[in-house]
Amino acid sequence: MTISLPLKILLFVLVDGWTRLLDGLFYSYM
Repeated sequence: MTISLPLKILLFVLVDGWTRLLDGLFYSYM
């Protein structure tokens, strides 16, 4: 449990970062 929690937070941050980055690129092209 103690090891999986930081990994889940890290994964969530990475996914959120990629989503924001792709959204920014998508809106800049439109």
